[in-house]
Formats: sequence, C-alpha cells, structure tokens
Amino acid sequence: MRAARLIKMVLLLQARPSMTAAELARELEVSERTVARDVLSLSEAGVPVYADRGRTGGYRLIGGYRTRLTGLARSEAEALFLSGVPTALREMGLADAASAARLKVSAALLPELRDAARGAAQRFHLDAPGWYQEPEPPELLPALAEAVRDDRRITARYLRKGTEVTRELEPYGLVLKAGVWYLAARVEGDYRVYRVDRFTAVTAAAAEEAPTAAGGDTARDVRFDRDASFDLPAFWAARAAEFARSILSAEVVLRLSADGVRLLPYVTDRAAAREAIARAQEAAGPDEQGRLTVTLAVESREVAYAQLLALGPEGEVLAPAGLRDRMAAAARRMAAGYG
Repeated sequence: MRAARLIKMVLLLQARPSMTAAELARELEVSERTVARDVLSLSEAGVPVYADRGRTGGYRLIGGYRTRLTGLARSEAEALFLSGVPTALREMGLADAASAARLKVSAALLPELRDAARGAAQRFHLDAPGWYQEPEPPELLPALAEAVRDDRRITARYLRKGTEVTRELEPYGLVLKAGVWYLAARVEGDYRVYRVDRFTAVTAAAAEEAPTAAGGDTARDVRFDRDASFDLPAFWAARAAEFARSILSAEVVLRLSADGVRLLPYVTDRAAAREAIARAQEAAGPDEQGRLTVTLAVESREVAYAQLLALGPEGEVLAPAGLRDRMAAAARRMAAGYG
C-alpha cells in the first residue's frame, strides 16, 4: 500500500510543476505529516524531490527527473477507456485503477498537453441514469465485473419470477442501460441477458479434478475460452431491439391532433410511436380537421392507459372499447374536478 502511494506521489509531481503538502495530502488521502515522511523516503531512495520553503512553497522534482513507471496494467488500460463514465467505474470497483491510469498517461504526455485530461473533464460529462432516478449500485456488480475481466466461469443464484435459480455462467460483458446494469453471459452454449440487481450470490465455479498422465489429479482451470467473434455492442443492440418488440404485444387506435402527433413519442415507446405515425401519414394522412388516426403498439392496455393520459385533449382513444371507456371516465372525473 505504501509503495503504491510513493509511486503515485512521484507521478503526481511529474505531471505538475509543483504541489503543496496540503494538495498532496488531499490527492493521496493521507496527512501532511505522512507526506513529509514519504518525501524523505523518496529522497533517500534517490528520487530528487525538492522542497520549496515559504508560504507559496511546495514539492517538485528537479533535474528533469522522469520515472519509467508509466506502463499500464490491464485493469488500468480498460478503466481508462471507461473514464468518461465515473459512476460506472465506481460501481464496478475500478475508480482507483482509472485514477492510476490517468496519472500514468498524464506523466507520459508532453508538458503542454498535461492539461488535456482536465480540459476534457470540464467540457464533457456522461450522466447515464434517467431523470428522477437514484439507482442503487448492485452489491454483486464488482464481483461480476472481475469475473468478466478474467473470463472466469461463475456459479450464480438469480431471482427469476420470484423464484431463486442456480446457473453456471460464462460472463461475457456488462452493459449499463438507463441506470440499470445487465450481464451478457453464455449458458449451455446460448447467450442470455440477466439483470445484475437480481443476482443474490456469485462465486467462482467449482474446479473439477482431472486425471494427469502421471496418474494423479489436477484442478481444472475455471476460466472459459471466450468466443473471439462475440461483439458485445452488436449483441446488446440486437437483444434490446428484440426485447422492445416483444413487450409491445397489444394495440390501440388513437386520433391525434397536430400537437398530439408531436407529443406521442414523448409519452410512449418512441420507436413504436414514430413507426405508427409514419404508417398513418403514408396510408391516409390527416383528416379535414388535421387529426391523424394511428394504430399504436403498446405493452398492455394498463400501461397504455397510464401513458396516454399524458396526451390530455390532444389524443382520443378509439379502440379498444374498454380502454376508450376508461379514458372517458377519467376525462369526466378531471372535468368535474375543475368544475
């Protein structure tokens, strides 16, 4: 732990012209007294750390000293490519690796480029979860992320329709979608998707004993051979489209005003709304009053009721009759409430 801290101190000083004891203490999460002891240790080890005295003083490296400790470890390199998603890094347990990777890259850059990381962070930020959501990071996410990185087979317990099942999985990748984590895994030769927050336990798959040529037994490696042709982004895009189609199992017929046509993609599935509007415009177009009749795919009548209320007077349900009656009753209650 101390050795890693000393290396980090050298990289910090290499990346900046000078740092005060307070700045180093804050970056290293130690006291200023510990910083002073670490500087003394570095000096004794031959690292030329110089202390500027006075109110504006601090520590700096002299003589153009540069460490060669800038090679990226695998986890650091992977974390670097995810460094624009800080929440995801923290949830997967990679925040420290990303910090070390950024320091190493910064230390290797020319002096005039060392503010690039800070400049990028001030200009670009990705906030993955949707509005009005405060998702709790799944407890088992770091364990799954480690298994994904190591291509390690796992035995997992998972809640499916309220029942806990046990599966042996080959974890291929993790996806963060609208604040929810999903695991893409191979099981029995087939690729499937699991919600990470439904895992109740994750352990390394039990190694089997295999006979050796000498007659003894040896433990089989619990890592799996990753299919090099597996493309996580392409797999996720296909499964997401398939899922979106599968849940839209019912239909409703709507008559929309011009404002209703504009609002529909914002209150229901966007792709389904745009497809329904395009079909209606091609088939018949708006009537003499400028209203467009569309047939919309929805998840269920219950979901459609909650979504289509948001259209207010800009949308009228024509079918099915049961949903139309329910919308009409809601409209009467609303009118009565407003007197």
